[in-house]
Amino acid sequence: MNSKHRKTLEAIFADPVRTNIPWNDIEALLVALGAERYEGSGSRIRFLLSGVRATFHRPHPQKETDRGAVVSVRRFIEAGGKRP
Repeated sequence: MNSKHRKTLEAIFADPVRTNIPWNDIEALLVALGAERYEGSGSRIRFLLSGVRATFHRPHPQKETDRGAVVSVRRFIEAGGKRP
């Protein structure tokens, strides 16, 4: 995990929940943590991390992730046994 991934991880776990995290940075972080990525239909994207599965929707037309998605990603990372 490089420094950009570490900063993204810290942003995901920051309180209050941030809404300015680019989705591409979150995807890159999840892959760096060891998650497998699978493309779904439309804007869906699936991840498998330490036996835990999650499906997310890429934000569009904006590139930043909304508050609810950041909370979901946080829970997914925690369920996969990772913390900052």
